[in-house]
Amino acid sequence: MRKTLSLLLAVALLLGLGAYAVAEQPLAISLYYSDNATLPFQQDWPVIVALEKQYNVKLNFEPIPMADYGTKAGLALSTGENTPDVMLYLTTGGAYSSYALNGAIVPISDYAEWTPHFNARVEEMGLQQDVDLNRLSDGKLYFLPSLFDKPFYDGGLILREDYLKAKGFDAPKTFDDLYNIMKAYKEDNPGSYPLTSIVGLRVVQRMTMPSFGVSVGRNTGTGTGTLSWDYDKKEYFAGAISPQYKDYITFMAKLHAEGLLDPELEQDNASTAKKLATGAAMAVYGYYDQIGGWEQASEIEGLKLNMYPPLVGPGGAHHQPKSKTGGGLLFPIAVSKRPDFEQVVRKLDEIFYSEDATKLWCFGPEGDSYKMDGDKVIYNDAILGSADGIYKYMQNAYGTGCAGLQNVWYLDRELTKYDENYARINAEVAAMPDAIQYTVPVPSFDDITAEDASLMQTTLLDAFNVWDDEFRTGKKSIETDWDAFVKDMTDKGIEKFLEIYNANKKL
Repeated sequence: MRKTLSLLLAVALLLGLGAYAVAEQPLAISLYYSDNATLPFQQDWPVIVALEKQYNVKLNFEPIPMADYGTKAGLALSTGENTPDVMLYLTTGGAYSSYALNGAIVPISDYAEWTPHFNARVEEMGLQQDVDLNRLSDGKLYFLPSLFDKPFYDGGLILREDYLKAKGFDAPKTFDDLYNIMKAYKEDNPGSYPLTSIVGLRVVQRMTMPSFGVSVGRNTGTGTGTLSWDYDKKEYFAGAISPQYKDYITFMAKLHAEGLLDPELEQDNASTAKKLATGAAMAVYGYYDQIGGWEQASEIEGLKLNMYPPLVGPGGAHHQPKSKTGGGLLFPIAVSKRPDFEQVVRKLDEIFYSEDATKLWCFGPEGDSYKMDGDKVIYNDAILGSADGIYKYMQNAYGTGCAGLQNVWYLDRELTKYDENYARINAEVAAMPDAIQYTVPVPSFDDITAEDASLMQTTLLDAFNVWDDEFRTGKKSIETDWDAFVKDMTDKGIEKFLEIYNANKKL
């Protein structure tokens, strides 16, 4: 009897230890991530390592080049094959509303009790109304958006301040000012193309078009590609064929024809850095945190870059539209079939929206990247001494401050990673009326309308991109081919597309 009892106790103990071991296994979660060529993803970033350890999770990222991200995510959602547990940095704008309303995406608002940290951040920031604008026609939310307590001016026109001073130019205020500066630079440096890009043309477009009263193309502010938003009338208009776009593309064609615009706009950060470092370019639409690295890469004595507020154009002085909510966590429907679906949602809520996690994504691991002195954040010597600047160094070395990974943004926290000049620029932009306009909410489409709109959007945007390139590079004449362009876009249904959007607008 004693032997039998001892054996039973031993078995019970082993079973208990086994169950404990199983319970302690990290929860594995697969994620799509939009990989920016200027900030290549690293699985071993200290922030990711710390999160996996702290929250007992294994994050299996699949980095996808940014240019291909939308296509791959859309294909996975439309076929339902090989979808990850979560897709990062997405919204349910455009085609994604059709996927959602046709059952390809989890209506995450049905599980609000599983996202307590997200709920807490929304309440803390007073963003419930902003979040609700992302609900679709069925009243449901199909992604957890990233959250911003205040929109901030993190990127814009960056150009060589040393050249301005040497030539006696004031800081540019208008696009005419920028043209005159670049024209002078071209005369001094005939082999240069003064204005270049980061990543591609779409960055230049989204940061400059709003000052012309329009936002179309790959990064259109409305998510449609060819429609823009009239902020006075609060309605959509056919931006792609509008007088505003004609003014814009005329200006860009002028820059291209006079050799002021880089003909190689699709490029990686190394190419951009080389052009700025060698004087092959002197201006770029980019992000403030890149300035340090670009200056460091240059051998030009005294080269000094600075970022400037939005320039005044025919439509005023505006930067790309921004919202207090942005791309966030989108759950393909297949994840809801996991037996541990609730644990997956709760874990993702915790690692992206909990207070401790938001500090990690912003500051990195305490005791490593920084320490606290009362309420003040003190970064380590390597970070403070980096020529790249605090923000960019921490992105590359720690994985902090990465769009798509950091989903909660507090302006005051972000300002600790910048210098006084950046704070001054933000204050100047904040004082400008509507410098950063709001992002237009997703229309309330039903599933059939969403699908129709998605198909029309693809057809129209593909055609627009071809015409835009040909107008800009002079292959087509804006003067003689404009009517043919308008007819092509009309034949492809832009007026019907416009009608659908205005009939379902939320504002």
